[in-house]
Amino acid sequence: MRRLLHSIFRKEAQPQSITFSRPLVLLESDDWGRVGVRDREGFEQLRAKGIRLGEHPYDLYTLETAADVTALAAALMRHRDSRGHPASLVMNFCVTNLDFTVMKAGGYHHLELRSLGDGLPANWSRPGLFEAYREGIRQGLFYPAMHGLTHFCPLAAENALRENGDRAHLLRTLWEAETPYIYWRMPWIGYEYWNPEKPRTGFLTVQHQRELIQTACSEFQSFFGRRAVSACAPGYRANRDTHRVWAENGIRVVENGTGSGLTAPHMDDFGLLHVYRAIDLEPALKEVETAKHLEIASACVARGIPIVISVHAINFHSSLKDFRSATVSELDSLLTALESKFPNLLYVNHEDLLNAAKSGVEDLDAASGPQEKAPELQEVR
Repeated sequence: MRRLLHSIFRKEAQPQSITFSRPLVLLESDDWGRVGVRDREGFEQLRAKGIRLGEHPYDLYTLETAADVTALAAALMRHRDSRGHPASLVMNFCVTNLDFTVMKAGGYHHLELRSLGDGLPANWSRPGLFEAYREGIRQGLFYPAMHGLTHFCPLAAENALRENGDRAHLLRTLWEAETPYIYWRMPWIGYEYWNPEKPRTGFLTVQHQRELIQTACSEFQSFFGRRAVSACAPGYRANRDTHRVWAENGIRVVENGTGSGLTAPHMDDFGLLHVYRAIDLEPALKEVETAKHLEIASACVARGIPIVISVHAINFHSSLKDFRSATVSELDSLLTALESKFPNLLYVNHEDLLNAAKSGVEDLDAASGPQEKAPELQEVR
């Protein structure tokens, strides 16, 4: 009875918000390293099979090129904060792709994965891409983070293959053209830790998630030579089991979407720092509203929370359609406007935020290079 009364009347502990006295700008970006439609050859192959591509921007999602990544790095380098440090982008990587060659040999009956460390699958080619990633990381312009293995839910794909109906036919058509999936055409494919349909609807079991996350963390460390510190669940679909397993595997920062409104970072009971996006900058998908973005940024600063800007990798792709040029221009404009509006802003990444949250002060120079000496930093509110 005592336990029952306690469970009824006890108050749930509310996470303590973490706020900052300086304007902080954090750029986050998903889907790096994940292949889509294989350039013009794959595009035409799918069209020849009766798939009408071009109805949605994600029909033109391919894979970034070295030139795309270099142009993005140059744009970030043009922008400096009040310390003289360049803007930095958190890049969330999918660390494997489907191994189309092995799957084809098996009649496309099972999923097989190929790690980024082993190169791109089948006929995909991106000369110099991995080197461009690493150079941007070396310069402090990119901060690699984990987005998982496949992005789609493997259980959903396996269910479709077992049923061997129209969905299996669509999957095999896409795989024959070396395209893993096109989400808007097949939302039943779900997200990595979340299956939208029966059987076994909802989040995967904790053990299934543990297997996926342990593999992803291992592949991440192998490819980047460092452990993943932060993670963003595909589709932002994560539950308490996801958080528990991330914490078990060394993840310390969780990225959340804009659906929660303007929310301050907070620590959960696994010791994970939750960060929430505030602005969606997606020129490939919708018109950019710079004035509205600046209003949101002002609201963030007034509340003492970071200005977290989301811009997905598709916005920098150029091989099927040049999304990159417009995005670089819009990013330049937004960052210039923020620098003008908030002269004392700081560009940060997740490690900076984590250090500040743990130490209780905005000790953001600890993770930065030997550039200009920063002005005295204020205490976290």
